[in-house]
Amino acid sequence: MVKREKHAVTIYTRYERFWHWSQAALIFMLAFTGFGLHGTHALLPFEKAVMLHTFSAIALILLWIFTTFWNFTTGNWRQFLPHTKGLFAVIRYYAWGILFGEEHPHKKTLRRKQNALQGLAYLTFMVIIGPALWITGIIYLLYDVWNEIPGAADGLFIVAALHTAAAFLMVTFVIVHIYMTTTGKTPLHYIKTMLTGVENVELTEVERAYLAEEHPDRLKDA
Repeated sequence: MVKREKHAVTIYTRYERFWHWSQAALIFMLAFTGFGLHGTHALLPFEKAVMLHTFSAIALILLWIFTTFWNFTTGNWRQFLPHTKGLFAVIRYYAWGILFGEEHPHKKTLRRKQNALQGLAYLTFMVIIGPALWITGIIYLLYDVWNEIPGAADGLFIVAALHTAAAFLMVTFVIVHIYMTTTGKTPLHYIKTMLTGVENVELTEVERAYLAEEHPDRLKDA
């Protein structure tokens, strides 16, 4: 068995942190304006809510496009490859073990930051929920282009319903995500990690030597 030791490492790069927090801000803006457009609140004039919702959506789409490019050019996409190793152990931990102070079964490494459950959740977010939102949103936004097609009104209703359903899935994902951030060593542990990028992870001697040689700034306990 390969020997591993824990080290404080910058596991989340500056861009990953920028992506995370800017995406969070844009999603909150979209949810806030979206609920306003549906009449849940009247904190913004309708026209302003439409403008903010549209610009936030465009900004989020551009962020996703650039981040997809970044993930593939840096090889970070491998972090999101689905796998089932340890999946049921993680599910059991969150359903039962966490209530009795058991240790988390997943150990973060440089090669695998997310556990199996996180990986599946993020993959669903990026491959299903996200695309469903922006595809239906763009179709809705361009209604004037296709409104003369027979059955356009019914089509718009379906598009709006799908967009709203995807939006509620997004909100559900965010609520669960926020709850999960409180399940670390302390309620703010994961928040701090995503702000600083630093986490204690297990490294092999080879991985530590690689970081010391190629990325010494990422080793915080060197």
